[in-house]
Amino acid sequence: MEQQTKRRALGKGLEELFNSEQLDFNSFEKQIVESTPKEEIIEVEISELRPNPYQPRKVFDDDKLKELAESIKEHGVFQPIIIKKSIKGYEIIAGERRVRASTIAGLTKIPAIVRNFSDEEMMEIALLENLQRENLNSIEEATAYKKLIDNLSITQEELASKLGKSRSHITNMLGLLSLPEEVKEMINDNKISMSHARVLSKIEEKDKVIDLAKKIVNESLNVREIEDISKSKDIPKKHHIENHRVNEYHYLEEQLCEKLGTKVKVKGKRIEISFVNNNDLNRILEILNLTEK
Repeated sequence: MEQQTKRRALGKGLEELFNSEQLDFNSFEKQIVESTPKEEIIEVEISELRPNPYQPRKVFDDDKLKELAESIKEHGVFQPIIIKKSIKGYEIIAGERRVRASTIAGLTKIPAIVRNFSDEEMMEIALLENLQRENLNSIEEATAYKKLIDNLSITQEELASKLGKSRSHITNMLGLLSLPEEVKEMINDNKISMSHARVLSKIEEKDKVIDLAKKIVNESLNVREIEDISKSKDIPKKHHIENHRVNEYHYLEEQLCEKLGTKVKVKGKRIEISFVNNNDLNRILEILNLTEK
C-alpha cells in the first residue's frame, strides 16, 4: 500500500507502467517526455553522470554503440535521458546507451529530464528498458526477470503476461540462475547456447552439470545429443525433461519461443508470433535477420 501511494505521488506515468496489463517502457518514457515542459529539459555535462547502479546490462555491443554515435553526430540525441540528482552529480535512470554513444560522438553535454525516483523504482525502470529495448544475454535476462518478480511481487505467469512472453520462456530463463557460476560464464561467453543451458538447468548435481557443459564445448555437442545424455539414469534430475506434446508442433513452438523470447503458437498452417510494441517487433525482426519496412 505504501509503495502504491509513493508511486502515485511520483506521477500517473509510473503508476500506469507497473499497474497496467502489459509493461511498456516506451509508453512510460513517452509520457514523461511529453508531459515535461521544454524549459524543464536541461543540458547536463556528461562528466556529471554516472550509470544506474541497478543497470542489468554488464556488456554493451560496441558496434551498435558506434552506429548510434553516428546517428547522434548527424541528428543529435533523439530523446532526453531521464536522470536523478544524487549527492554528487546525477544518476542515469534511463538512457545509458545514449550517454555512451554521445561520448563516442564527442559530445560533452546531453539533454536530460530530472525525476526523483526511489532506488527500487530506478531498478524496475532499468530492468524494463533493457528487456524491451536491447537483447540482454541469457544470464542478464534471467536476473532481470527474477528482480521484477521479487520487486513487483508477481508470479511467473503474471510477468509472462505483462511482458508478452511465454510462461515456459520465463520459467526456463529463471532456471539458468541455479547453474554453477562456471557454467554461467560459458553462457555469457557464448560457448554454450540457451537451449543447451536449459537442459543443463534441469540436472541436479553441480559436478555433472559442469562436466556436461565442458563436454558440450569440447565435443561441439548439439542440443539433441546433450538431451539424450541427460536422460541417463546415472544423471539425477530436478524434474523430468518433458516429452509431453500438446500438439504435433509443440517442440517447434518451444524452440521458437526460446529463440525469439516471446509467445509463439503454431495453429493449422499458421505461425503466430506475439510482440509487445514496435521496439519488441524490431528486436524479433533483428533475430530473424529481417528489417521493418
